[in-house]
Amino acid sequence: MTANLETHDYDVLVIGAGGAGLRAAIEALAQGARVGVVCKSLLGKAHTVMAEGGLAAAMCNVDKADSWRTHFRDTMRGGKFLNNWRMAQLHAQEAPDRVRELEQWGALFDRTSDGEILQRAFGGHTFKRLCHVGDRTGLEMIRTLQDRGVQMGFDVFMECTVTRLLTDGGKIAGAFGYWRESGRFVTFRAKSVVISTGGIGKSWKITSNSWECTGDGMALAYEAGAQLQDMEFVQFHPTGMVWPPGVQGILVTEAVRGEGGILRNKNGERFMEKYDPQRMELSTRDVVARSIYTEVREGRGTEHGGAFLDISHKPAEYVKKKLPSMYHQFKELADVDITKGPMEVGPTCHYMMGGIRVEADTGQSSIPGLFAAGEAAAGLHGANRLGGNSLSDLLVFGRRAGLAAAEHAKKTPLPALDSVQIDEAEQQVLAPFERATGEDPYAIQRDLQQTMQTLVGIFRTDEDLRRALAEIEKLKARAANIRVEGSRLYNPGWHLSQELGAMLIVSEAVTLSALARRESRGAHSRIDFPKLDDSLGKKNNVLAKRAGAMTLFEIAIPEMPADLKQILAEEK
Repeated sequence: MTANLETHDYDVLVIGAGGAGLRAAIEALAQGARVGVVCKSLLGKAHTVMAEGGLAAAMCNVDKADSWRTHFRDTMRGGKFLNNWRMAQLHAQEAPDRVRELEQWGALFDRTSDGEILQRAFGGHTFKRLCHVGDRTGLEMIRTLQDRGVQMGFDVFMECTVTRLLTDGGKIAGAFGYWRESGRFVTFRAKSVVISTGGIGKSWKITSNSWECTGDGMALAYEAGAQLQDMEFVQFHPTGMVWPPGVQGILVTEAVRGEGGILRNKNGERFMEKYDPQRMELSTRDVVARSIYTEVREGRGTEHGGAFLDISHKPAEYVKKKLPSMYHQFKELADVDITKGPMEVGPTCHYMMGGIRVEADTGQSSIPGLFAAGEAAAGLHGANRLGGNSLSDLLVFGRRAGLAAAEHAKKTPLPALDSVQIDEAEQQVLAPFERATGEDPYAIQRDLQQTMQTLVGIFRTDEDLRRALAEIEKLKARAANIRVEGSRLYNPGWHLSQELGAMLIVSEAVTLSALARRESRGAHSRIDFPKLDDSLGKKNNVLAKRAGAMTLFEIAIPEMPADLKQILAEEK
């Protein structure tokens, strides 16, 4: 069956066409590599467009006192010092150059009166540091990178789902997938593969993530033998829409708070005074999300189980200029005019700090030739990500992964594709059609989302996490027996049957890691272990597939050099 299979050969294959994937592809092209980009959605529709508030970089255009040192310190403190300190250093140092590059390629940022890129305040950042385009920054970033990549000449394979990474003697050899439209199989032979597939939010019932975010890249890497790290740290963005039900979880950008939005409970109290009187609404996301959740749990929540976020004290024209997307989003979806009254918001599963374990400088995983960048990779954000750091993360580490992938390809011959692996991949993908009876993939997804929402949410306990693991085991058994009907053409049930495997892998990884971390740190809150444990603050939880089972072990965080320790000691 493999003889007449559609096959494409590349030096560098990029899986995922968001900010990190596009930036990796651009860099690999600049090094002379032949580059293919595969995405399961359409080019330009990546989840990066949902990052609205801005990208963090110490440009010093608004606050002259800012520097990479302060950005590094803010990032490490926000991540509760579990971050890969080398990644935090590189990110803080290189982000300004990546922004200038984006500007040179045509990104139209908002401006200061003297023509510099305008920067706004955001939670956890000491200075005004977020370069922005109204509240549509991610969209502008994708548009700019996409134009640049198309102009430079990468090949794009849209609406193509990768279901397996192919290896050759322990090294990466390429990928196997299928066209979503026709169901026909396709293989990619590649010297290097960059995974930039984003996050895992669709494993939760209430999420800001779009349908693509099913953890595919992390699961592909894990199944191929790579390690996952920090999977317990799932960020719940404090402000998603809570009403009406059809839009529950859709993101309300942190820029609303950055521009002066105030949070109040149903009694009209500005409750952040209790939880973080210094930073108030501009506290870190983990703190604000837990604060809203606590207000609701203790009976002070709004009618639909959230809190009020109010920017209507600002002039209407100011709000429409600074937050055009939010104005239209609430007007169209909730019939609320945010210039005249408050929004109703609540926590929504938003971002994954964990992911594929990679080397800081190169994005190289534990498999030779396999790289990862962006939300699919772990390390930069530690236990909690600061707002705006995700977009600069994509640029800094997308570029580094693309560069390292191209360098690896230069010294690597084109690998051989293993027909046995391809036959196995075909059989696995077709199995749901061949069962006379079986499970409905939508029912399994619904049960998984409910399990993760109720048992592995903002607050966690030993009992809940153990129950969640037991439920996931049952769901895995059901998923092994999925049946789908119809043909391979445009079959969403079949697509979901493939994605469920990834969702179950990442859900198990999150739950196992959360059970092992018997403390509360950053986005991981244990009711039964409410305090920080200093010994656990020196270790990352790492997961690998061993003898067919998910195995967890701890790895010590390397010692930080003295000059970086000195930066952290400043302004304690």
